[in-house]
Amino acid sequence: MKVIVLGAGVVGVTSAYYLAEAGHDVVLIDRQPGPALETSFANAGEISPGYASPWAAPGIPTKALRWLFMTHAPLIIKPTADMAMLRWMLAMLGNCTQARYALNKSRMVRLAEFSRDELVALRGKLGLDYDHRSQGTLQLFRTQKQLDGSGGDIAVLREYGVSYEVLDRDGCVAAEPGLAATRDNFVGGLRLPGDETGDCHIFTNKLAALLPGMGVDIRYGTSITSLAVEGGRIAGVHTDKGIVQGDAYLVALASYAPALLRPLGLDLPIYPVKGYSITLPVSDPDRAPVSTLLDESYKIAITRLGDRIRVGGMAELSGFNNVLPSRREATLRYSLNNLFPGAADNSAPSHYWSGLRPMTPDSTPIVGATPISNLFLNAGHGTLGWTMACGSGRLIASLMGGTKPPIDPDGLGIARYR
Repeated sequence: MKVIVLGAGVVGVTSAYYLAEAGHDVVLIDRQPGPALETSFANAGEISPGYASPWAAPGIPTKALRWLFMTHAPLIIKPTADMAMLRWMLAMLGNCTQARYALNKSRMVRLAEFSRDELVALRGKLGLDYDHRSQGTLQLFRTQKQLDGSGGDIAVLREYGVSYEVLDRDGCVAAEPGLAATRDNFVGGLRLPGDETGDCHIFTNKLAALLPGMGVDIRYGTSITSLAVEGGRIAGVHTDKGIVQGDAYLVALASYAPALLRPLGLDLPIYPVKGYSITLPVSDPDRAPVSTLLDESYKIAITRLGDRIRVGGMAELSGFNNVLPSRREATLRYSLNNLFPGAADNSAPSHYWSGLRPMTPDSTPIVGATPISNLFLNAGHGTLGWTMACGSGRLIASLMGGTKPPIDPDGLGIARYR
């Protein structure tokens, strides 16, 4: 079968790999000059299946109001005349119940745990190195209320057999020795020893470099303009370089998927939630993180990537824009220096960056078939594209090929929104 994959971020590239591995003839198309040059470029670097949690949760509406007025706000909303934003926010509020939270988290953890295992297997098979570490993730709680509130997440971790450790201050410092100088800034943490870290951009580029040897036809620098429909099926992809035709089509265009599919009557509830990151060189390894730390108060991840520290996070609803306000960089630097003072060279260029995360209102990606028989989706991974890429790539390859899926796909498709 000839499969046309649209999008060469980490999700599109992993999908192309698994489709080619399954024996399909694959064409990969992206408007950028290379892979992983948008949302996959400089994300937080964490591969955290245990922390695959919906943004929509009980109590979030109240917390969100408080976050908006914080000096270092984890949430920023810039009201616009954007009905897509309003619909997405209302749908997200509808998921802020205990029952919806538990259901959504169970779907996310199922896919994320499988994906982490797939990544480990793929790394071993192909010998990929991407500044990865397998030393867990520490969610750091600055207040006792935050620590007490982790009980619901722990129950889900226990249900799915995810290893975890509830740590006091001494336990947090033992896991991340760089926190020794700032131990008064937190009360405890939740550590998941099975989580990993790694540079998503490096991984995607190394995997993409192997695709031509598997027979994949990669077409970078090619803008996708529309999908042609004939007889209720996709007949081709219109690009600025002509039409590309195949037997089946996979849309892995992240935040840009809704605009492409809306003319076909498919309304994807995916909205671009902007995140920020900085990347600084390590100045003192003894003060630097050894893996990933999640600063619960500011929703910021601090990750060690080789001789660099990546600091990423925040959620901004402002549509499609990549403006880089100095206030957001200040928040990233504050979290880093408040917890790991002296760890990074703050005088070096920060490589300040922003990316548009493709968020669904229930935080679960859309992986599977559509009402159009030869059109499939692998989009809407939000903040977890790196965490879920290998798992969703393997899953969509099996669904498109008609083979037994490696995990239960129930609840991951677009049908859940009808």
